Amino acid sequence: MVPGEPREVSPREAEVLAGLAEHRTNAQIAHRLRISVRTVESHVSSLLRKYGVANRAALVALTGQQPSPSARPGHVEGIPVSHTSFIGRRQERQEALAALTHAAPVCLVGPGGVGKTRLAAVLAQAASASFPAGGAFVDLTPVGEGFVLRTVADALGLAERPPQPLESMVAERLALGRSLLVLDNCEHLLDEVGDLVDRLRSDCPQAGILIASRERPGLPGERVITVPPLAGEAETLFLERARAIDPGFAAEPAVVAEVCARLDGLPLAIELAASRVAVLGIDALRVGLQDRLRLLSGARGRPPRHRSLRAVIGWSYDLLEEEERALLRRLAVFAGGFDLAAATALMPGTPPSATADVIGRLADKSLIGVVGGGRWRLLETIRAFAADRLADSGETEETFQLRLRWAAGTAATLESRLDGNWAPQFDLVADDLRATLAGTAAVPDRQAHRLARSLAHLTFARRFHREAIGHYLAAADRARDAADGHQDLLSAAATAVSIADGPLAFRLLARAADQVEPGGLRAAALASALVVTHRYRGADDRDPMSEHLPALIDKASADAAPADPRTAALVATARAWDQDDLQLAASAVEAARECGDVIVLLGALDVLTRAHARAGRMRTVQRICRERLALIEHLPAHEPPAAAEIVDTFHSAARAELCVGDLPAALAVADRAQREDPIGEHPYLSIPKTIRPLALSGRFPEVFQQAPAMWEAWHQAGSPRSAWMSTAICAAALAHGLAGTGEFDLWRSRALEMAMTRDAASSPVLAPFAAFADARVAVHTGAYYEAATLVERAFAPFRVRWYEAYARAAGAELAVVAGLPEAAERVAAAMPYAEQNDWAAACLARTRGVLHGDRDALAEAAERWTSIDARFEHACTLRLLSG
Repeated sequence: MVPGEPREVSPREAEVLAGLAEHRTNAQIAHRLRISVRTVESHVSSLLRKYGVANRAALVALTGQQPSPSARPGHVEGIPVSHTSFIGRRQERQEALAALTHAAPVCLVGPGGVGKTRLAAVLAQAASASFPAGGAFVDLTPVGEGFVLRTVADALGLAERPPQPLESMVAERLALGRSLLVLDNCEHLLDEVGDLVDRLRSDCPQAGILIASRERPGLPGERVITVPPLAGEAETLFLERARAIDPGFAAEPAVVAEVCARLDGLPLAIELAASRVAVLGIDALRVGLQDRLRLLSGARGRPPRHRSLRAVIGWSYDLLEEEERALLRRLAVFAGGFDLAAATALMPGTPPSATADVIGRLADKSLIGVVGGGRWRLLETIRAFAADRLADSGETEETFQLRLRWAAGTAATLESRLDGNWAPQFDLVADDLRATLAGTAAVPDRQAHRLARSLAHLTFARRFHREAIGHYLAAADRARDAADGHQDLLSAAATAVSIADGPLAFRLLARAADQVEPGGLRAAALASALVVTHRYRGADDRDPMSEHLPALIDKASADAAPADPRTAALVATARAWDQDDLQLAASAVEAARECGDVIVLLGALDVLTRAHARAGRMRTVQRICRERLALIEHLPAHEPPAAAEIVDTFHSAARAELCVGDLPAALAVADRAQREDPIGEHPYLSIPKTIRPLALSGRFPEVFQQAPAMWEAWHQAGSPRSAWMSTAICAAALAHGLAGTGEFDLWRSRALEMAMTRDAASSPVLAPFAAFADARVAVHTGAYYEAATLVERAFAPFRVRWYEAYARAAGAELAVVAGLPEAAERVAAAMPYAEQNDWAAACLARTRGVLHGDRDALAEAAERWTSIDARFEHACTLRLLSG
């Protein structure tokens, strides 16, 4: 077929194609479309066939020839849509568009109400063609301190993926191509915006950055474009807006010019005045403006250019009925918008119907903007004016308490809906919930504690994990009794565990233990702290938590109440981890079953899997992990303790299936984890579950696609020590070695770098897998010059035995094909591993066939390879059978 002339493309394939056009990785496309990476890979392969091209680059090149609704190069998300014409600003538009072609940030600066947001929207739309990688328009009006990065990430469609820093994710997205980021209403967050822009300019210098602010940001090299009041276009704006309300409106040009002059040419003031002219007439409008301007002139501490705008708003405010004024004042506390329930909450004793009527009247007078979906919002300048009037009224404290009660109730209601469609509603109110909590003191308070705890739970469920920890800590500070604070700290620790931050979890658990008196609660916290030190640090890591271990178990045992089966089970589990004893682990599981707590049982089963793994009983480990998979099916993934166990269960189960050689089962667990893991898809933590079985299955192209993404993401996250993950990079080395790409040594050295060692044998986790990979590649390539050394390494005593069966089987095969004198003894020594690992059984059957010239053994090996879908090994065995 002719490249670029495809057969019919499905809607899903069109969505994948759009992601490719935006230079997104398969993982990013999968996250956006809420499908697995493997499904994306399948669609990419289908698109390659349909378009008749050889690679992704060719597909991207063709997207410009095959436009579709979902493929919109240069689309900037979130640009405000206006249904009125844009008037004037020709010079500012030309200057800004020209400046955006350079690397420096472009800053639109001017007073409130001068039209910076509208100009920024017009510029973003006009410039989008020059930014083919798209971008986002981000309104920072409702955003509080500390949440600029979070808001920008949300606007770019980026989900949190601990431990990769969110800042590096934003930079990575904007570095995909020429991208445009617009930051609007930055004046209250200039330092934070400045820090973010400095980082982005360093990491993605080709990105365009447009800032709109009342105050100059003061960034190095910034291009400042002052947005002045309108001059000659002001009269055009006034007439057009007035006639939108009253098509028959007419006035003398000189009178209109006078009105606009009195409004200092500020677009917002002009539009507010134009909205009233249909009711008052032009003459009454002129009189009203004269009176109100004189009334509000000379406000100390405010720039002169703001005084006329405040005059217009003040005049509109004075024309309101008292109930309208009261509601408008109080609505100033909502930065992110509000619905009828929120507005009614600020007016106790007023029925919702009456509140709705007042909202409607305020909207008619252009003092409230309609957002849609039953929500409204104050323009920022009006909100600032209303906030001043609230302070003058003496109602600030009362209104804040009403907002706190609303926020706590709203958060609790959303929390009760976590099993349903709650997220869109949360996103609408999240900024106000955060702002309300931030405005409370860190002292015991029932409503503030209720809000903090619910907000923590909601942000965790929304996958804002680090933020959730902060809210749980805020809840602990506002708890009215020690037990509540203790529980909040436990939830914070469970959240830290869910993102594998063991040291933080340990500190939080120790703090939780100190929060309560000696007894069951303290014993459970101390036991959990001990378990964390073992479960959430690498097998060859050295951690400062270790020095606390001996004292912890003694304290926990002393505090445990005999009549509390849950605490007893936790202490038993802690002791099993500490002593590394199979009998103690079995006793811990029995105690956990008796206490009836699934979370405790999952933790006890984990220590039992470790005990059996150390004994080499991988079939038993597989059985236990499958029980764990069944146990997590009905756990609430939005609960931090449950989420921590779900995450660990998927990790352990995928490894267990691999360690018995069941490659299809290992891939099935990895695929299920991508769909159900409550922490979400991660740019490198989730990939090892897939790379290892893909490499062993012989699906090398998929390995070659995923491994670089994992490696790059790991580096961008700061290269944290990840010995357990190094086996996946070593699996990529194996795939390169067997495929003959010439990159075996490169990827093997990367595995050493990830394990932070110069010699694989010194890393307990990496040693057996590296010995396996080295031996298997030597067999395939015929590089027997180091065979004796490699076989010796494959049969070394391993401290961590997860991949020992692979090493033994490959080592035995190498001894045979290299003709080593001890080959028969090596085969005999490896044979017991056939019972524990299907891959090893197939490899040893092939080895016996070669050693004894036994075609039946080779045929048996071929069948075994087929049963575990090891395609490459099956092909190798068929070549042996064919001679």
